[in-house]
Amino acid sequence: MIHPTRRLLLFSAALLALGAAVGMVLRDWASTSQAEPPGPSTPSSQARADRLTPESAAAYDPHWDKPYPQYQPVGKTLKPYPVIKPGEICPQDLSVYGGAGRTSYASVDDVGNFDDFYRMCSENKPKVMEERRKYMAQRYNLTGAAHKSATMTRGKPVPAGPVVRLPDGVKSWEELAALGPNAVRERGLFPLGFRPLSHPNQPIGHQLFPQNWVQAHPEQERFDVDFDIPEAYLPEFPPPLFLTTRPDLGDVSKGHEINQANFRELFDGVVTPEQLEGLRLLVTRFPTSWFNQTKHRVTKEPMRGTACFDCHVNGHTNGAVEMDPATRPTLLRTRLDTPSLRGDHNNLVFSSRRSIRSLEHFTEVEEYFDGDISLQGQIGGRQLDRASTNRMADFQTIIAWPPAPKLDRFGRLNPSKATPAELRGESLFSGKARCASCHPAPFYTDNQLHDLQVEEFYPGRAEGWIKTFSLRGIKDSPPYFHDGRLPTLEDTVEFFNLVFDLKLSGEEKQDLVAFLLTL
Repeated sequence: MIHPTRRLLLFSAALLALGAAVGMVLRDWASTSQAEPPGPSTPSSQARADRLTPESAAAYDPHWDKPYPQYQPVGKTLKPYPVIKPGEICPQDLSVYGGAGRTSYASVDDVGNFDDFYRMCSENKPKVMEERRKYMAQRYNLTGAAHKSATMTRGKPVPAGPVVRLPDGVKSWEELAALGPNAVRERGLFPLGFRPLSHPNQPIGHQLFPQNWVQAHPEQERFDVDFDIPEAYLPEFPPPLFLTTRPDLGDVSKGHEINQANFRELFDGVVTPEQLEGLRLLVTRFPTSWFNQTKHRVTKEPMRGTACFDCHVNGHTNGAVEMDPATRPTLLRTRLDTPSLRGDHNNLVFSSRRSIRSLEHFTEVEEYFDGDISLQGQIGGRQLDRASTNRMADFQTIIAWPPAPKLDRFGRLNPSKATPAELRGESLFSGKARCASCHPAPFYTDNQLHDLQVEEFYPGRAEGWIKTFSLRGIKDSPPYFHDGRLPTLEDTVEFFNLVFDLKLSGEEKQDLVAFLLTL
């Protein structure tokens, strides 16, 4: 039997032990609570909303909202973006909208039920295309007229212009150019055809192939939208392919569209094994954001995807359009006319709006569909390693420009071969027209990005910086400008005559076009 005094001592010791244990638990709980990140911010504490750790808070300047050049506040200068889901009908002119989107990420589940998505898009397609036809008719007078003597390398007539419509009340391009940017903006006279050209179905965007390509490859026909530019204003299909390493062979494609079925027959014995492997990868189809085997697609049936040479046909372009992967939201993304790969051996900058410095890096970046890595795991990426992208780049860097028989070894006109109009045009190109400031010979690019600040002429969103593309072989590459908004060389000359206030006469503009056709 335990003595009462000893029992009291044991009970007291037990209480002390229990108290110590409870104290340790409380101290641990307090320590853990303090180490956790802060909860949602409260209106009374800006510092708490920006806190990353208990020891630091993000700095904040409440006077950040200042009238900086090109800063366009939503609600004042620009309208907020409308809420439009993939498949829903969208406004045609999106240059008046701005601001951030709901999220930068996309998901396969954005489609919901594929049968419902397919039905909605298919039913909306006639309405979308009818609105598009009306919009394009407001911008252009696409008669299909062509130059009488100028042809592309394989013989297709070069489209003639200008076809951009003059604004109401303006009788000539010279009258418009004489007004200056302030008067053009205040009177709303900047031609609609000079403004950014959107994708025909901007909420979805993605690759859209010309009708001549779809006729040859019906598996890539989209159920939501069709192409919006007539074939007369597109490159030759299929185009010729010339190699820097084998000029003696001429057109190494021999008139064929290069694909998986014929690339080895055409190029075995012409290029190195490494270049041949690179070409194999360039003509191999891989899943993309909307061309794949999941429900997140715009083709009726599941498909393998698209190849690099599906848009860059034979290392050139078929005029297919894509969306700039460098920005968000999708309604803001710039339409991109597929650039030619000709002359990539002299390019120092790749991608239209990003300073990507190598073909290998560019190939890796484009592996992430539309710049959205969140879709790769859901759709299945190309998963190309560096050795593969190196080989793809090895082939791309031997794709040459087409022959320009009137140019000398320095990329200038040979006076014994050029016409007087062409020689006058070259003089204008390097002088009064200031083209050579960004497009110097011999490669006719400065490999830089520039901001044309076209928003000075109309109340639209600032477009930002765009790289300088080479003008070599430009007659083979309509339409022009990064988004294809300028169908002809004449439209391009009129655009820059207005934007740069060049004050070129009608004859001078004709001479400048004559020179461009020789490049």
